[in-house]
Amino acid sequence: MAQYRTIRTAAGTTAAQIDEGLRTHMSKVYGTMSIGMLLTFAVAWAVGTSPELLSVFRDPMTLSPNILGYIVMFAPLIMIFAFGAMINRLSAAAAQMFFYAFASVMGLSLSWIFVAFTGFSIAQVFLVTSIAFAGLSIFGYTTKKDISGWGSFLIMGVIGLLVASIINIFLGSPAIMFAISILGVLIFAGLTAYDTQNIKNTYLEHAAHGDSEWLGKAAIMGALNLYMNFINMFMFLLQLMGNRE
Repeated sequence: MAQYRTIRTAAGTTAAQIDEGLRTHMSKVYGTMSIGMLLTFAVAWAVGTSPELLSVFRDPMTLSPNILGYIVMFAPLIMIFAFGAMINRLSAAAAQMFFYAFASVMGLSLSWIFVAFTGFSIAQVFLVTSIAFAGLSIFGYTTKKDISGWGSFLIMGVIGLLVASIINIFLGSPAIMFAISILGVLIFAGLTAYDTQNIKNTYLEHAAHGDSEWLGKAAIMGALNLYMNFINMFMFLLQLMGNRE
């Protein structure tokens, strides 16, 4: 960022303005992500603690999903692909509303954890995840090392996890689930640092051009990426550390 300290860009933006803009941008990313997290856990708690609502999606005793439960389970994945396809045609405000809708649907898909695990263990794992996420994100933001090379490897890991998880839905193997959980924590830990650095670098590359609408949507995309990293780390850690009811 040293190249920004002594020059004024073609768009008339000074180094100080870029630094201030970066702080504002990152605050928006984390703020949007935090609201999404609150929506997710509020919806999950409301449905998961209500046997009547939960029974709409799952068997209250076995927690096996019904047809609607499978739809809710895969809806977030479909919404992510749809979001990526539509992002260029959406305004920043519409992208933000889409993200909040996505976070609410994710809450529906996670509601079963309030029946499967004790409330104390959910809170405990959430705290552990929060501390780990904060440390990894700070590392990604402050490190001078270029970790962009991690991206391809980590994305391939996510694809492998997704395929293995879908297969294990039908196999129900505890050993495979344990291996998936270990790898999942490591992969999404790496992605947290990688995405944080990428959000920062993307802002620095585009801030000088004054493209506020694009940067607004970039903040939503950054919030979505970090949100997904947190949720996935939380779920994999819950599988490893959570105490079942």
